[in-house]
Amino acid sequence: MDMEGHDHNGSSSSMAGQGRAMTHMIFYWGSYGYILFDGWPGERVGMYVLALIVVFVASALVEWLASTQLVRTEWNGVGARLARTVLYAVRVGLAYLVMLAVMSFNVGVVIVAVAGHAVGFLVFRSRVCGGSGMVNGVKAVGGDDGPCGPC
Repeated sequence: MDMEGHDHNGSSSSMAGQGRAMTHMIFYWGSYGYILFDGWPGERVGMYVLALIVVFVASALVEWLASTQLVRTEWNGVGARLARTVLYAVRVGLAYLVMLAVMSFNVGVVIVAVAGHAVGFLVFRSRVCGGSGMVNGVKAVGGDDGPCGPC
């Protein structure tokens, strides 16, 4: 039984057979497909590499926003609370964009998203490389300089 818009190789499209691109419903490896926007990166290898870089940077930026306190905690005014709320919304929005990119089911995108989060955690949140040592808003257990001292 074949449902409209679905074929047997794991792809689907609401307009299958009408000239519309097929979206993948299984993991695949390749420099073609769509990540976040229709037609991007398409079938161009250079645009695919750019898409991977954007996903990596966005993932690392999510970790940076989670670890930094751009608005000081001693600031308690309405403006400070509003600024913290805006920064939180930006962080969550970026995290959702990374999640949507991963939902493209492209293995390269999954790898760079995980790598971006890992590198961001290492640099910004882990105390191994002089990060804040903050994990989910709580200071990590250990010495002041981490296991190997500051990098």
